[in-house]
Amino acid sequence: MTVYIVARITIDDRKAYAKYEQGFMEVFSLFDGSLLSVEESPHILEGDWSCTRTVLIAFPTRDMALAWYNSPEYRAILPHRHAGAKAQIAILNGLTAPTT
Repeated sequence: MTVYIVARITIDDRKAYAKYEQGFMEVFSLFDGSLLSVEESPHILEGDWSCTRTVLIAFPTRDMALAWYNSPEYRAILPHRHAGAKAQIAILNGLTAPTT
């Protein structure tokens, strides 16, 4: 089942965060994920959306998402994100197709 990772990121230090960005796609491309959206100016319909960046990623399975997130390659660039931003990140299950 497809899973989605949604990340609400508040970037405090663009210079430090840029180091994370420099390595992100190289690491991400090692896994079978799809980068669906990276948005800094979403059209807010309701509520407060105080983060400076929202990211939406899809993976074919939860195991694949966790393999990416826990990989040594991703863990090597993660300190740069931690130095430049705070984040709230969650894995969401996709919906299964209805049976007919």
